[in-house]
Amino acid sequence: MATGQITDEGVARLRSRIGIPQLYPAPPHYRRPGEDAFRTVAWSYGDDNPLWSDPSYAAGTRWKGSIAPPALVGGDSLIGEDALTEAEEARQGELKGDPLRGVHAFYAASEREWWAPLTPGHRVLRRTALVGVVDRPSEFGGRGVQEWTSQAFQTDDGTLLGAQYRMMYRTEREKARERKKYDGVVIEPWTEEGIAELDARYAAERARGAEPRWWEDVEEGQEIGPLVKGPLTVTDMVCWHVGMGMGMYNVAPLRLAHRNRQRVPRFYHRDELGVPDAMQRVHWDPAFARKSGNPTTFDYGRMRETWLIHACTDWMGDDAWLWRLRVEFRKFNYVGDVQWVEGEVVRKYLAEGGRPAVDLELRTRNQRGEVTSPASATVLLPSREHGPVRLPEPPGASTNLVDAFDATIDRFARER
Repeated sequence: MATGQITDEGVARLRSRIGIPQLYPAPPHYRRPGEDAFRTVAWSYGDDNPLWSDPSYAAGTRWKGSIAPPALVGGDSLIGEDALTEAEEARQGELKGDPLRGVHAFYAASEREWWAPLTPGHRVLRRTALVGVVDRPSEFGGRGVQEWTSQAFQTDDGTLLGAQYRMMYRTEREKARERKKYDGVVIEPWTEEGIAELDARYAAERARGAEPRWWEDVEEGQEIGPLVKGPLTVTDMVCWHVGMGMGMYNVAPLRLAHRNRQRVPRFYHRDELGVPDAMQRVHWDPAFARKSGNPTTFDYGRMRETWLIHACTDWMGDDAWLWRLRVEFRKFNYVGDVQWVEGEVVRKYLAEGGRPAVDLELRTRNQRGEVTSPASATVLLPSREHGPVRLPEPPGASTNLVDAFDATIDRFARER
């Protein structure tokens, strides 16, 4: 099998895995997330809403207690213990190895939805499967492949929490380096005046919190944000990892790193001192990032995803419900870049079941004026006429994890 190349054979082998429930390669960062986990996750992306961090405040909201920030339900290896049957576990040998071994993977898009709040102290169950493999050429790396995975989540008391589609974009590293698409990117140093302007924006930001955002008061064209995020530092990424864990490759230190190297040896390359280190260091090692065709280190797509969630929850208030979020990661966010998270209301309507809803068009925009992550969201709002928010139903009116997961797979096939 060719290493580092996208071949027809490799793509065919990958497609043969579609629909097979799989064991996730890393254990959940939080097995039984509680109030401390809720607070730490929100802290990791800069969200100070007391709904996530102050149980006494949360007790006075419509939720009657602490709930997890939406970013916790989903994500890479954040929560979820695999819920597979014996027959499904017996098929895991069919999924061994990566048919596109050595081909770089960028987190390129996400679609998430939330059906119910996660409250403290629950085990969370998860089902995962590959649902789509799409050939899609790329200017950055020649031939490219979209690798779509679906997940659904349920608590140990049977509450269906939500689901997500995650798209990893696979590109050939050598071609990415040869094309040098990002050679012209320059991250200019920040002046004292520039930092002062950003500080003033930070100081003015507030979560809407307990003040309801009534559906009747919202108009199409109304602005969302902007929130400021940055300039990005390695420290920001360290803090993000504290709350979010190390992701699907289960990167770990010292003795645990040794064990992980035995499990996924090709994920480790020697650094300039001859020490094996994770390829994930493209996010904090500038020299290694340049080997992947970038001018310097860059963020995780999941970071900007959490920032977009933050913009939605700050705007909508505690009585509302973030139902859906879709994000594409079009450009890199480099260390030294700032992102403004902004958008507007584009549709106001009654969603299924007469639920008052608004659709938002969102984006992250850097200091060079580039949109790095176009996004959209659907928010359910309280209404003076229609009453408090009614939570959305899982797809297909599912009542258990298997049916909800199968419904997400079927929906992906229909919509694409």
